[in-house]
Amino acid sequence: MNGRDHTQSLLVRRKLTRAIADVVRTQMTEYLATLAPLLHPSQVLGDYVEGGTKQSMRRADTAFKELQSLFEQIGSAKPFNLARELPVPFHLQGSGVEITPVDTPHTIESPSGTRTIMVRSPLTWTLTYSGYSPTRFPELLRAKLRQGDELTHLVISYLLLHAVVTHAPGLVATFEALHIPITTTTVPELGPLPITRIGAALGTERPSDEVILESAELTGVDAFEELVTIEELDQMPDRFKARLLDVARSYLPGRV
Repeated sequence: MNGRDHTQSLLVRRKLTRAIADVVRTQMTEYLATLAPLLHPSQVLGDYVEGGTKQSMRRADTAFKELQSLFEQIGSAKPFNLARELPVPFHLQGSGVEITPVDTPHTIESPSGTRTIMVRSPLTWTLTYSGYSPTRFPELLRAKLRQGDELTHLVISYLLLHAVVTHAPGLVATFEALHIPITTTTVPELGPLPITRIGAALGTERPSDEVILESAELTGVDAFEELVTIEELDQMPDRFKARLLDVARSYLPGRV
């Protein structure tokens, strides 16, 4: 493949990736608008959350103790260095959820020196409560006064969503059935703070550093989007269909 064909192929795959990402984001936003009330922390923590009502005391107490333990471990350590006291009842700015694109710095050694490219995962987003985007962390962590209260509430919002995901397996299974699974991860700059992600059950891939640099040179922007893995489109799992097939095989072995 010559250089022109290679560039054309990259452009086509980029357009395809963005088209798929648009479809996924639109559908996912509709699902989240419907299911957002079930993601509210009061569903798990009851009246430990401002405005919440009493839930199963055992469930709420268990979730609170786990959250308290996590806050003591994470909040008091770097990079947060917060007081260990946990403000209760918890307060959220809003009742909805929002998504934020996931960008990861990727360092490349080039003839002209080291270059950092921000690589976006186009089919994965960070899921947070409304008003608590991860883009707020850098400013708060750099602030001279550290704005302790605001940073504390931001950290707690991530722990609240993590508590919901941990203690509502049926809800997580629902998102998996909708092909937009919810996962939990961490990022180096925020230590062990659990970050909730949501996205399509479809992989993306990063091409070679040479291709990424070439793209950055052409666009003049130190940014790149991963490309959808086309081969995985036909392999996207349908777990409900698989369960029904398993049932059918148990009654009709060799016929299904």
